[in-house]
Amino acid sequence: MKPLSPTDQMFLWLEKRQQPMHVGGLQLFSFPENAPDDYVAQLADQLRDHTTVTSPFDRRLDSRFAQPVWVKDEHLDLEHHFRFEALPTPGRVRELLSFVSAEHSHLMDRERPLWEFHLIEGLRDRQFAVYTKIHHSLVDGVSAMRMAQRMLSPDPEQRDMPPIWALPPRERRSSDGEGMSLWRSIGQLIGESGKQLGTVPTVARELLKTINQARKDPAYDSVFHAPPSILNQKITGSRRFAAQSYCLNRIRAVGQAYGVTVNDVVMAMCASALRTYLMNQDELPAQPLIAMVPVSLRRDDSEEGNQVGIILASLGTHLSDPADRLMHIHHDVKMAKDRYATMSSEEILNYTALTLAPAAFNLLTGMAPKWQTFNVVISNVPGPSEDCYWNGARMEGMYPVSIAMDRLALNMTLTSYRDQIEFGLIGCRRTLPSLQRMLDYLEEGLAELEIAAGS
Repeated sequence: MKPLSPTDQMFLWLEKRQQPMHVGGLQLFSFPENAPDDYVAQLADQLRDHTTVTSPFDRRLDSRFAQPVWVKDEHLDLEHHFRFEALPTPGRVRELLSFVSAEHSHLMDRERPLWEFHLIEGLRDRQFAVYTKIHHSLVDGVSAMRMAQRMLSPDPEQRDMPPIWALPPRERRSSDGEGMSLWRSIGQLIGESGKQLGTVPTVARELLKTINQARKDPAYDSVFHAPPSILNQKITGSRRFAAQSYCLNRIRAVGQAYGVTVNDVVMAMCASALRTYLMNQDELPAQPLIAMVPVSLRRDDSEEGNQVGIILASLGTHLSDPADRLMHIHHDVKMAKDRYATMSSEEILNYTALTLAPAAFNLLTGMAPKWQTFNVVISNVPGPSEDCYWNGARMEGMYPVSIAMDRLALNMTLTSYRDQIEFGLIGCRRTLPSLQRMLDYLEEGLAELEIAAGS
C-alpha cells in the first residue's frame, strides 16, 4: 500500500468526462528484416506470455481512512490492458492518428490499474505501432519517457524483450523533470515547509523585481496577463491528435544562423503555427500569446545536476516578421533564465509556483476566467539520440500524447529521437477544428526562418 501524494491526488480531482488526465505515447516501428507477414500477430502471442506485471502497472486505486492509496491488484486482467488491434484499410498514418485520437478521449476504469497498451497492425509498408496510455497520477511525462526507453534496445539482434508492463523493477529515483509540471510545482510548494521557508527572502525579492519590471514595460506585463483566445475556452471530451517529425539538422542550422538555441527555434515554429492557425479563423489576439514552457537550467559546475524550471514566455505572435518573432522569443526566454541563474532549486520551485498560482486557481475552479496567465503549453521531453529497436523491429518515430484541459485546449509536446524532432499536438476537436493543419504550419514556420536566414 502506498498513499498518493497531494500532487498525484490533484490529477484525480481534476479528471472529468471532458478532461481525461492520462498521458500517452505513440511509437512507430518497421518489421525486422525477413520477418513474416504475420509478424505482429506472432509478437502479440509473445506479449501475452508476459503475465508477471511489475510496478507501477500492477497498482490500482483504493481508499484507506478516506485517503486514496495504491494497492497491488491481485486479480489483474491482462487482456483488459493489453489490446491487439488492426487499423481499417488503407492503413495510412491518417487512420493511425484517428485511432489514437479516439482512444485518448476515453476515460479509464478506476477499479483497475490505470494503463492500456495497444499493439496496432494493418499499417502500410510493413509497419506497426504501439500506443500506450497511463494516468498522470501514476507517472509523470519524464518517468513515462524513461520507461518507454527501457523497453527498447540499441541492438537490432536482441530478442525476448519484455513489454513496458513487465520491465524488471528498478529503484525509484527523484525525477529531474518534476519541475516540468505546473501541478508538481504547486504541490511541492505545499510540502517540505522547512526548506520552503528559507527561500522566502530570495523569492520575494525576485517576484518584486518582476512586478516592478512589468510596471515599467507594458510588453513585459503580458507575462501576467495572457490575452483572451479561443485556446482558452471550456472543452469537450473528444480529442484530435496530430503528429509529425521534423529534421533536427534544419532546426539546428537556423539556430546557428541566429545565435539562438534549438528550443528557441522550436518555440518560434510553434508561434508561427499558432499565428497562422488563429489568423485563418480571424481569432488572432492583438497581444502576443503566452506559453508555459519547461526549460533546462543545468549549471555545469553545479553539484545538483540537471534542473528544470517553468517559465512564461511571450511567443511574439503579434509580430509578422519570422526573424523578429524568433529573436523576441529568444530574449524573453533568456531574461527568464537569467532571473533563475541566481536562485537555488528550491527558490526556483517556489518562484514558479507563486507566479503560476493564478493559473492553477483558474484551471482548478474556473472562477478567474479573466486572469489568463498563459494560453498554451509547449513542452520538450528529451528522447534517445540513437536508433532504437524492440525485438528486432526498428523504431521509426515516437510521438508524445499529452493532456488538454478546460481553458487550455491545446498542448504542444515534442521529443527528440535520432536526427528528428517529433511533435505531438493534442487538442479539443470542437474548440480547435482542423487541428492537423498546424503540422503544415509548423513546417511553414521553419521554412520561413530558413529563408530569412538565407539558408
